[in-house]
Amino acid sequence: MGPHLIAIAVGLLLDRIIGDPPTWPHPVRWIGNLISKLTTLLNKGGARKAKGIGLVLIVVGGTFLLTIALVKAAYSIHLVVGVSVESILIASGLAQKSLKDAAMDVYNPLVAKDLPTARQKLSWIVGRDTDHLDEKEITRGVVETVSENISDGITAPLFYAFIFAGAPALWAYKAINTLDSMVGYKNEKYKDFGYAAAKLDDIVNYIPSRITGFIMMLFGKKESAIPFGKRIKGFWYDAKKHPSPNSGYLEAATAYQLGIQLGGVNTYKGIVSNRALMGIGEVPLQAKHIKGTISHMHTAVFLFWLCMTVIGGVLLVFT
Repeated sequence: MGPHLIAIAVGLLLDRIIGDPPTWPHPVRWIGNLISKLTTLLNKGGARKAKGIGLVLIVVGGTFLLTIALVKAAYSIHLVVGVSVESILIASGLAQKSLKDAAMDVYNPLVAKDLPTARQKLSWIVGRDTDHLDEKEITRGVVETVSENISDGITAPLFYAFIFAGAPALWAYKAINTLDSMVGYKNEKYKDFGYAAAKLDDIVNYIPSRITGFIMMLFGKKESAIPFGKRIKGFWYDAKKHPSPNSGYLEAATAYQLGIQLGGVNTYKGIVSNRALMGIGEVPLQAKHIKGTISHMHTAVFLFWLCMTVIGGVLLVFT
């Protein structure tokens, strides 16, 4: 476990500093290409739920086994080679810097009052229509997206890297997450074929999303004047309103810690969707809350890593 703990720490640091250089090949693209080809082949005819289960087994199992082979080969050469390769694999599976950069790409034109550019940049990271959003709604889009992706993009992959010893488990999680993002829809095309992918994604995110939400509530910078007891009750209640069984815990934590209100009316290709409100809204949403959300992300990720590292270190000493 020792080398894996080192690789996780180095990988997290690399992701924080370097992120994902756009010119580098990225494993998620390869996983996505595989999913796309298998979907074309399998998502037709009958027994689509069974075929969807097959898709999950092929993609997740294949990703896991390939990563194990790569990591084992690297460690067989030398311990330093193994830690280096695993660190890079872990860094490429995290999204701390890319989330921050995407948020700041919206924040910068927003504070410069360049709303057309801010709307365009927001459209790159959200599915909702952005053409007519004002500062408040642009900010909400960024805050919600960063919040819900703290778990999906960072702490959940870290969680599986810790409990199952390294990069192979992290990339198995990433494969599940990618499957859900590509086929986990409830529309006519994917409701049966993507059922297994969507349910598995809900299951693997259940624990890390809640741990991360509680860390944010306990240790995130508090800008709310509401007493902690009332905030934690509101957080727990509002989190369950979200259409996702997991994302609400991140968005509600951000809302209650920053004293803002999230949720409301979104439109998707002209179709109106009403999202449940989260938080009390002590202050109106402003561009500064984007930076506040990024700060919460950094705090939550660091404390999540620290907690897991301490637990891992204790297990290493006593086993």
